[in-house]
Parts: sequence; C-alpha cells; structure tokens
Amino acid sequence: MSAKAATPPASLCLLRTSALGDVSHVVPLVRTLQASWPATTLTWIIGKLEHKLVGDLPGVEFIVFDKSKGWEGYRAVRRALGGRRFDVLLHMQVALRSNLLSALVRARRRIGYDAARARDLHGLFVNERIPARSGEHVLDAIGSFVEPLGLRQDAVRWDLPIPESAAVFAEQHLPGNEPTLIVSPCSSHALRNWRPERYAAVMDHAAQRGWRVALCGGPSTYEREFGDRIVQQLRRCSALDLIGKDTLKQLLALLRRADLVLTPDSGPMHLANAMGTAVLGLHAASNPQRSGPYSERRWCVDRYDAAARRFRGKPASELRWGTKIEHPGVMDLIETEAVIERFDAFASTRVQR
Repeated sequence: MSAKAATPPASLCLLRTSALGDVSHVVPLVRTLQASWPATTLTWIIGKLEHKLVGDLPGVEFIVFDKSKGWEGYRAVRRALGGRRFDVLLHMQVALRSNLLSALVRARRRIGYDAARARDLHGLFVNERIPARSGEHVLDAIGSFVEPLGLRQDAVRWDLPIPESAAVFAEQHLPGNEPTLIVSPCSSHALRNWRPERYAAVMDHAAQRGWRVALCGGPSTYEREFGDRIVQQLRRCSALDLIGKDTLKQLLALLRRADLVLTPDSGPMHLANAMGTAVLGLHAASNPQRSGPYSERRWCVDRYDAAARRFRGKPASELRWGTKIEHPGVMDLIETEAVIERFDAFASTRVQR
C-alpha cells in the first residue's frame, strides 16, 4: 500500500450511472473497498434503472440520477449531495452527461480515466488518472480505479443480493434441476443482435437434446417484437416466454437457476456471469476479450477478427482497443452451426459433471 493510502479516506464517492453491465462491473470494486477500508463511507451516484439492480448493496449510500428529467435530474443530485465534500471521487464514466454530473461533486482527489480512454472533456473534471493500459477487460479497467489509492483489486466478488421473493419467482418458472438454456436475445445496441431465425434454430436444437428453454428480455416494444419473431420460427421447442414479465432482481434469480445463457454483448451477459452461470456469448461487433463474460469465455463464439477484416480492412490486432464494429450484417458472421457446436460442447461437460 502506498503512502497516499496509509490513512483510509473517510468518504468516497463513486460515479457510474450506466449501463447494467458496466454497473455490475463496479460491484467487485465496491467489495474491494469495503474489505480494505470498512470504515470508509461509500456514496454511489447511479442511474434510475441501474439502481434497481444494485440499490440494495449493504453499506452503500445511493444517489439516483434520473436522466429522463433533464436539468431537474441534475438539480436532484445536487440537493442530495447537500454540499458535502468527499475525500475522493472515482469518476468512472466518460460521457459528457457524467462529466457534468461530476462537477456537482466536491472532492479533493478526483480520479478519472487515462488520456487514451478519456473523451468529452473528461480530463477537465479530474486531477488524477488510473494507469494507462491497453488490452484490459472493462471490469479490470474499472477495478484499476483503486490503484491511485494504493490498493489492488486482486479478487473479483459480486454477491449481488437476491430477495427471497425473486428466488421464489425463478423457482416457480424454472422448477427442478433439468438442464436449462436461457436465451436473452437483445442488446441495447440493435446491430449487436443476431437473427431471430438463428436463435430459433439453436433453441430447437437444445430442446431436441432434452433441454428446457426460456426466453427473457425487457418490456420494450422492440424486445417484445423481436421475441415474437423468434417464437414464430420455432419448430420443435415450446420455449417459456418471459419477455417483459420479470424484474431485474427476478432476472438475476432466473439466470442463477440456468445452466447456460445465450446472448449477444449485453447487460444480461454480465449479470449471468455475476451469478456464476456459463455464457454462450455472440461476438462480432465487439471484442469478447474486452467486453465478454469476465469469468469464462470458452463457450463464446468470437468473430470479431473476421468483422475487423471485412468492415475495417485490417485484423483486429491493428484496431484501437475497444473499437466497436457495429455495421449492418456484422452479426451474420456468426454461423448457426458454430453456436450449436459451442452449445453441444457445453452440454457434454454438464453430462460429465
């Protein structure tokens, strides 16, 4: 531990408002801080939806930012802060909206991203930076925010609370111990989504192998319509359709009961990983080494390099770390047969266990 961290700060403010996956990556950092400095008070400025996911973390004060309210959302955060001064601000989001929010936080030490990962004038709102590194997973980059404080995130622990009522919901819908595949087909970025008929083909295959299949998603019209298109393509599978029918906590409980989750780069990918559930991730628009399921990526299908060569004219190794390749048709590079092969490989390990 460095001299800077010899005396733990009395108060620390975390700023990360969105999105669900990235917010889940902050939880191990919270656990690291709590284990190292149990007397330090933690305040987290977070988005309204994301608060529903982690707002019951013990030992953390949450200040909710509702971006839908425009300037009133900022004023509400300012009122909640009440002019307090923190010893440290961890400014873990580089969007302009978050930079403006950070200006409301009074803190002596303001730790932000290194210059290569900063944008939208982020550097004007911080006075210290995390170590400049390339090739890191997003979770490790967030975890490195403790390093200027003299700590290291050597262990990754989530332990996201799940209310008993959510666990009961999941058990009612997924009773028993039969092998279960959950398909969460939609990302918040539509160009990361796979074709409905390809999802349906994998779901039919899983059902033929004796697996129970469930379909999950949010309450938006887009996700409902996308799910309907999948259901219309099913030939051998009677999938349990839970799209729009669960809360975030119920989703966590469902993911915990599953054996495998099929999904593109999305919030549910990272939530499943946090629950200790294996993920068959679909990656072409984004690099799984940066934003795939943190704990294990061997069940993923990775076509990121093929996407780089087709749409950028160069191998992925020559792209800037974190480059997204969100072009129409990019997810078509992921073959149905490749996903079925990964499913079968995982199913074989389950039988062996």
